[in-house]
Amino acid sequence: MSDDDIEGFALTRAAPAKINLALHVVGQRADGHHLLESLVTFADRGDRIGLSAADADRFTVSGAFAAALPMDAGADGGNLVLKARDLLRAELRAHAPDAAGPVHLHLEKNLPLASGIGGGSADAAATLLGLLELWRATIEPSHLAAIALRLGADVPMCLAGGPLLAKGIGEEITPIDDFPALPIVLVNPLVAVSTPVVFRTLSNKTNPPLAAPHGAGTVAEWISAIATMRNDLQPPAESLEPVIGEVCQALTQAGATLTRMSGSGATCFGLFDSEARAAATARALSEAYPGWYVLACKTVDKGN
Repeated sequence: MSDDDIEGFALTRAAPAKINLALHVVGQRADGHHLLESLVTFADRGDRIGLSAADADRFTVSGAFAAALPMDAGADGGNLVLKARDLLRAELRAHAPDAAGPVHLHLEKNLPLASGIGGGSADAAATLLGLLELWRATIEPSHLAAIALRLGADVPMCLAGGPLLAKGIGEEITPIDDFPALPIVLVNPLVAVSTPVVFRTLSNKTNPPLAAPHGAGTVAEWISAIATMRNDLQPPAESLEPVIGEVCQALTQAGATLTRMSGSGATCFGLFDSEARAAATARALSEAYPGWYVLACKTVDKGN
């Protein structure tokens, strides 16, 4: 098995792109963590994790964005796949010292780094779920949730993996069962945006809350509801990287029904009324802006 042949692993897990369709910053805790309200969904595309039992722990990478990945767990800024492995193993071995044997983990890194679509968080969530299956282990849901939150505020919602409302610092999750699939184009100008810097640049930390729609069912109704929402991190992110505004403008000019930045950026999305229109737009933008990352995909529906 070659290091980039993910199909040869015992298990593979999808780590789909997370999309913040709206993100309201509504307060800040005494410990500095920001209080958020976010409408989140996931794409049907993203990274992948391969997992196999091994004689010794091993970690390999492949994919378009593999070269920029940190290759160790690290105290700060390390690889979340390895941090997830280590935290879950420590939890399992606290109860069964011989549990959680050596594993070969492979990350197929298809999503850009530091891009506001939860790549690292999705990788960590997929690793946790994949290891539980590989190790044939069980864990209390509350303990798994605690590990996820230690890994990052986005990891609990990536564990959920379906349309949801997230509140608090990301740990208060309410699934949305009637959310439709949306044709979407993701565009990143391949500039990395630091989430901490974006939050520091945000001037107002107490903004109006997100009003979840009632009775929305169709794609058109949901898009109308999303249009009334905001991403409070977009203005500070644009002030740091003006190209974010250029990306949204390009998506709008290409015919997107709604455009916005996801998370802390720099990935922006455009919602479309058909998959064909989304695919055509992605082709046109890829030709016009060859230095940008462009992906036409579809969001998951009803948590599936």
